[in-house]
This record gives sequence, C-alpha cells and structure tokens, in this order.
Amino acid sequence: MKKDRDSGPGGGDDGGDENKLIAERRAKLSELRKAGQAFPNDFRRDALAGELHASFGERSAAWLDANPTRVKVGGRLLFRRVMGKASFAKIGDRTGQIQLYLQQDALGPGYETFKGWDIGDIIGAAGVLFRTKTGELSVRVEALTLLVKSLRPLPDKWHGLADTETRYRQRYVDLIVSESTRQVFRTRTRIVRYLRDFLDALDFLEVETPIMQPIPGGAVARPFNTHHNALGLDLYLRIAPELYLKRLIVGGLERVYELNRNFRNEGLSTQHNPEFTMLEAYLAYADYRDLMDWIEKATRGLADTLQGTQQITYQGRVYDLSKPFRRLTVEQAIIEHNPGIDPLSLRDVTYLRKRCEQLGVRFEPGDGAGKLQIELFEKTAESALLDPTFVYAYPVEVSPLSRPNNSRDARSPTASPSSMTRRSRRRASAPRRRARRRGTRRQCSTTPTMCARSNTACRLRRASGSELTAW
Repeated sequence: MKKDRDSGPGGGDDGGDENKLIAERRAKLSELRKAGQAFPNDFRRDALAGELHASFGERSAAWLDANPTRVKVGGRLLFRRVMGKASFAKIGDRTGQIQLYLQQDALGPGYETFKGWDIGDIIGAAGVLFRTKTGELSVRVEALTLLVKSLRPLPDKWHGLADTETRYRQRYVDLIVSESTRQVFRTRTRIVRYLRDFLDALDFLEVETPIMQPIPGGAVARPFNTHHNALGLDLYLRIAPELYLKRLIVGGLERVYELNRNFRNEGLSTQHNPEFTMLEAYLAYADYRDLMDWIEKATRGLADTLQGTQQITYQGRVYDLSKPFRRLTVEQAIIEHNPGIDPLSLRDVTYLRKRCEQLGVRFEPGDGAGKLQIELFEKTAESALLDPTFVYAYPVEVSPLSRPNNSRDARSPTASPSSMTRRSRRRASAPRRRARRRGTRRQCSTTPTMCARSNTACRLRRASGSELTAW
C-alpha cells in the first residue's frame, strides 16, 4: 500500500501559512454546517484510553480475538497515518492515548470523509479491541463520528510548545500537546485536597472572607481598585485575607483557614502573577514553633501521598524530607553565609551599611538595622538554603503585622513593639509606605523558605492568645 499521509500535531502542515490553514478549516466547518453535521452531541463514549490499557494491556492477541470487546472511545485526533485503504490514528483523552485502525471496507464512504479531517479535531469511534502485528492495543473501528472541528493547527509534534510566553498565554494549547503540563494540574489538585484534609484533621474550619475590601490590609502590596455601584463605594480587591481571618479568631472560632484568591497590582513574570492562590491559617493558643512542626509533618505526608517516598529528586539533587528540617534565625543565616562578619555588630546600622556597600547591596538612607539585615540575608543566604529550612525571627522593621517573639535567641534587632514609641513605630512603618509607592513585594516574615513567593503560596501564619489582648 502506498503511504498517502503521515502527520501528527504540526505534521503535514510544515511550511504552510497558518492563516491559510485556518481559512481551509473554517471552510470545512461551513460545509459541515450546511450538511447539518456540525458539533453533534449524541455520541456517548463508554471507555477511556487509560482504563483500556490498564484492563487489557496484558491481554494477548489470541485472548482479544477469542473475547471480542466492543468499546466507544472519544478524544482529540493527535496522529494519523493514511495508507490507501487502511489507516492508523491516535486519539487522546484525559487519561491517555489509544490507537485506532480504520479500513475502507468497514467504514465505506466514512473512510474518505476521515481523510479530510485534521489533526486537532475531536472524534468518536466505536469498534473492537485487538492487537496489531507490532503488539499495540488498538480499536478496529466500525463507526466514526466527527464531534468538533478544530480551526487552528496544533504546534509541531516533535518540538511542542517551546515558547514560554505562549505556553502561559495559551495554556489550553500547552495542555493539548504536553502530558507533563496536564500532570502539573492533576498534582496541584491533589496538593490542595491533601492540605484541606490535613487542616480539617487538626479541627481547622475552612471559611470564606470578602474579596472586595474597604481597606487593603494584611500585607504590603499595591491593590487593584474597584467600585461598588449599589453602595457608591470605592473598594479594593484583597491583597491578603489576614484581617478578616483574625476577626474570626476574635469571634471564638480559634482555628480557621482559607484557600483564597488574592490580587496584587505589581510585577508580572513566570514566577509572579498579580492574581494568585494563597493558603492562610490562623489559630489561638499556639506560636510559630507549633506551625513549624505542623508544616514539617504536612510536607512529609504530602511527599508520601504524591510520590510514595520522602526522597525527592529535583534538578539532579536529592532532598531527604525524612530528616528534621533545619531551623535558624535570620541573624544565624547571615553569620553562616558571610564569613568574617562580626556577629556582635549585626544590629549596628553603620556597620551594616558598610557591609552592604562592600557587597553592592542597594539600600535606602532611612533603612534601619532590620531592613539592612534582610537585604544581606536575601543577597547572601536565601539562595544558598537548598534543604528544607525554616528561617524565623525576622526583624520588626520588616514585620509590621507580626507580634514580637518571646524567645531570647530570636529577639528582633529593633526595639520590641511593647516599648516602641509612636515615633519609632512610624519609622518602622516607613519602609511599608516606600514599598507601596515603589510597588515592591516583601518577604513574608513568618514563612519558611520552602514557601516561595509564587502563584500558589502557602502562608501558615500565627495568631496567639497574647495577640488577642492587643486588639
């Protein structure tokens, strides 16, 4: 048999003008509409590709011939090889791919119609399972239906969607051609489900708080503005749910959490999105040490649930989550990653400024010791913390929403809030005002380093009984 066509995503279309291809596909759709055959919705599949491979993947060709199994499958046409009176094709559904074997004798006029279909079309097929000469589980098609006409060609089957910006802007195309991207979505769902179950088991209550707020509180970020027409109010999309969650603690719920969408009108990159998902939890009668214990336990359990092991390989490096997570203060991290630094001068503004100048770290004239410490930490220590590490005891100057630490080994390099005068409080909040003007985002003062500032941020923060009396 003479090979007539061999194509996958992008295959058979190389060198063609995309606009011309789209015009051709639109013309085909117009013909289908005239014939009353566009977008039929009466096809019902009874099997998925992954389920068929799981159930019949080990069955021999003889067994399949002796036990005819009729199936109806449906999915996107990802590959086809047309050879005279017989053809092979592959379709993909949410569980995987299955091969189709099509013959002119079995399909009649429908076989010629199939030749005019395009990669990316969604089709339905009914037939019997069998094995090809190469041993691949396939469906010998007896009936074929075009369900959805694809109007745009898919990316090249070998290179996929290589452009990062296009992948993020057209995520649906990336999902079509990339199994690894689909797996990321499935994994995210499992992570969210696990975190919910973990917190529910600790008697936390999941709640919902307002997205539109009169005051954009709970973080240092530039908000999005909106307007409530019925009330005639200017409002803000929330930058964090913190203030409302703390009110629930005051109301006596004691343990609450929210998986929420937040909106920060700031920078945009592949790691930062103005709209992102955050998990925040608050509880009474506990402090940061309890949260570190729980986060460590949750991380191990999550690894077991997703990977079946606590040894994770990432970018060629093995991370052993079964070992105790390291815990160190900001000052300890600075000392460790800055050989020769004077530990006794870590709260001396003049000394810290000279150190920053030596390392080329930019700072503002009004920055105090706490802010300078954070600049040194982010410059020299943060990127070097590879293993799971909790960094705590952030300076008061960059932690306006956190209560003071009671531990002697974790005292802030600035005055305790209980002894701060109004003037010093204003100085401590000045970096927040400057940050709002510059539109920058600051490191969360109570987040372990494993919680990166990304689209999905896990910020298990604390609210102890002593905080309640301050309110």
